Amino acid sequence: MRHDGSRIETVAAWTLALLWLLPLAYCFWSAFHPAEYATRFDLTAPLTLENFARAWRQAPFARYYLNTVLLVTMVLAGQLVIATLAAYAFARFRFVGRDIVFGLVLVQLMIMPDVLIVENYRVVSGLNLLDTIPAIALPYMASAFGIFLLRQTFKSVPNELVEAARVEGASSFGVLWRVFVPLGKTTYIAFGLVSVSYHWNNFLWPLIVTNSVESRPLTVGLAVFGAPETGVDWSVITAATIMTMAPLLLAFLLFQRQFVQSFMRAGIR
Repeated sequence: MRHDGSRIETVAAWTLALLWLLPLAYCFWSAFHPAEYATRFDLTAPLTLENFARAWRQAPFARYYLNTVLLVTMVLAGQLVIATLAAYAFARFRFVGRDIVFGLVLVQLMIMPDVLIVENYRVVSGLNLLDTIPAIALPYMASAFGIFLLRQTFKSVPNELVEAARVEGASSFGVLWRVFVPLGKTTYIAFGLVSVSYHWNNFLWPLIVTNSVESRPLTVGLAVFGAPETGVDWSVITAATIMTMAPLLLAFLLFQRQFVQSFMRAGIR
């Protein structure tokens, strides 16, 4: 019975993997072949890079890349600073209402960001930040997931290390920088991967608060580029899609082992 169950699980896993890979495989096929072969599979079809060249010429993807890199860097930097300080306070300091405040932080995990779009838009508009990269980043600066993940890591740090650092004259921030941050390296990597991948692919909020090339990230730029009224053929659209997801896909292929190990260690802690 166990052997049959294992075989069923293997078949189910391969089936799901194939279902996930099929759209990606079609995307690559269409992007690297002329438009007349976009919906026709032919092993003798010629390969071409013209679709990528046309996509790059027809939309300011260089600007979209720059905006996206600036966005994910800004968000990640803000999240790491805020999450580190908050997690350190929740894990190592006692103050009135600590558990209640931490519970309120965890409530954020249960609230979908889309629910707060109207209120976030009102705040960003009041700050005169509409159609800017900070407008996209601001609602995501404080991450409940990051605070929770780092708090669990910081709570597992032995008190002996903290006391040793204090004996050497380290202040509270010195202990944080010299003890907790280095020991949380794996957790930082795991959280960083989640943050970058999420905000690289985020679409709805950037679509709402941006309306110019100067602030659009890749996802919004791709949606505008692939709109039906632009008249761009499907092969060029799939080429643009590959250009959009290529950095994340390449990073995963190069650092797959590190990705998995980071999440496993962070989960064990």
